[in-house]
Amino acid sequence: MASIISIRNLEKRYDSGFRALKGIDLDIPDGDIFALLGPNGAGKTTLINVVCGIVNASAGTVEAAGHNIISDYRAARSLIGLVPQELTTDAFETVWATVSFSRGLFGKPKNPAHIEKVLKDLSLWDKRNNMLMTLSGGMKRRVMIAKALSHEPKILFLDEPTAGVDVELRRSMWEVVRSLREHGVTIILTTHYLEEAEQMADRIGVVNAGEIVLVEQKHELMAKLGEKRLTLQLEDAVEQIPDALAAHTLEIGDDGYALVYTYNANDKRTGINSLFRDLDSAGLRLRDVDTKQSSLEEIFVDLVKAPTSESTRNDA
Repeated sequence: MASIISIRNLEKRYDSGFRALKGIDLDIPDGDIFALLGPNGAGKTTLINVVCGIVNASAGTVEAAGHNIISDYRAARSLIGLVPQELTTDAFETVWATVSFSRGLFGKPKNPAHIEKVLKDLSLWDKRNNMLMTLSGGMKRRVMIAKALSHEPKILFLDEPTAGVDVELRRSMWEVVRSLREHGVTIILTTHYLEEAEQMADRIGVVNAGEIVLVEQKHELMAKLGEKRLTLQLEDAVEQIPDALAAHTLEIGDDGYALVYTYNANDKRTGINSLFRDLDSAGLRLRDVDTKQSSLEEIFVDLVKAPTSESTRNDA
């Protein structure tokens, strides 16, 4: 699949000497929902701001649908919509006016039918004549998305799109994002909600200390790095691991009423068969057995928990 965003050797160094981005190479396929994950200060927002032309890179190149964001700025920027973290709206404007104005900023001719469609798709149509100051935080977030879509971009950046909204509204907005993808818009989102990335993304990129740690198809990431936990619920509590089970890496849980065995489901030899044989030899009686796949959150924590050589700053 062709890349709609192509980033090569991207660097951002501030006057203080701090390197926010360190040789970033990244390709994002056309039509993807791409989740960009990383801890605070990892460089996510800096990366987005460079691509969107808000921050100047120190080195490297960025192309949007083949247009260089520096030498062909107008063409590149017209393809990109950005929903920033901050809710920056004119409190005394109406929803209709602010979204229409955003379209005009890109030199697009008036198109009331498109604005109407955007507002209806985002469940904002009945609020079109309301001033922004009267809207809830969740509705203001939707207005920000509407503004970003006003000029019909092919690429949409969502920087923490559901921050501060309730669970019901968050799930509703997920449906909006999926609908945009179905209409040919490539979505790049940053999020601190690992459930959001797990539910929505086609691919996941992890940024840590200004470097790309990993880029992977979501299902491949889960398959490669996801562990499984086998929890053995016992009839009688144990205070320590019996000698007959010493060959297995087990943890005691549930106040001694459970043994937890962690394994990689992709290994040909998981050790489960021998574990059950040894359980019988140890004279332990099972009450129940449960397996759990590790979540994306656990995988993410493992990827970024290693210490970095340089201090980071809170730019994301």
